[in-house]
Amino acid sequence: MRRKLAAGNWKMNGTAAALDELAALAEATREARAEVLICPPATLLSRAADRLSASHVTLGGQDCHAAPSGAHTGDVSAEMLRDAGASAVILGHSERRADHGETDAEVRAKAEAAIAAGLTTVICVGETLEERENGKTLDVVRSQLDGSLPDGSTGDTVVVAYEPVWAIGTGKVPTVAQIAEVHNDLRNSLIQRFGGETANAIRLLYGGSVKASNADDIFAVAHVDGALVGGASLKAADFAPITAALDAS
Repeated sequence: MRRKLAAGNWKMNGTAAALDELAALAEATREARAEVLICPPATLLSRAADRLSASHVTLGGQDCHAAPSGAHTGDVSAEMLRDAGASAVILGHSERRADHGETDAEVRAKAEAAIAAGLTTVICVGETLEERENGKTLDVVRSQLDGSLPDGSTGDTVVVAYEPVWAIGTGKVPTVAQIAEVHNDLRNSLIQRFGGETANAIRLLYGGSVKASNADDIFAVAHVDGALVGGASLKAADFAPITAALDAS
């Protein structure tokens, strides 16, 4: 049985003052049955870990370098994230792919490094609006999935997040049928590559303008095991209802 996951990506938001909101979020979700993962900026990780040391909330990074150390100014390694209190990391987010030109091969290398460091990898895939309108959604997502996931991936090491690029931060959300089509195809692709037992242990998240008002419909879709939430994870009052909807699904 796959444990559901409510993951929050704070992106480039949050200073020390946000630690109070993080504590409020932990309190608001303390009865949650789903796993709650928050990925704050790297600058807050160690302080967040200290603040939430007795909490059910797990912490993650938003990216890592593929190398364990070295002359990579401004980068953070998987080992550094682990040392700062992270147990997971988001990799291959569309903003990293677009803004930093990350390829599937680079995402895979980072995932291999993260897994070696003991981090759960949340690997993101998703199509642009142009690709969706040209009927290329499944081809794009399959290619990203195949190229980004390391060989030997398991339900303990990898989570896959489907985030259509055109839905992130826009307020636009795919229809239930569109989400179902992609998640069903993701599951089948995983089965073909890793076999049924392993594939069915890998959690599939949906991300892209998830909020309390649409969470019930999204979480009712087959093979949606949770959500990767952006802006709505910054406030406890916005994130807690999403977690509650996930518990109820």
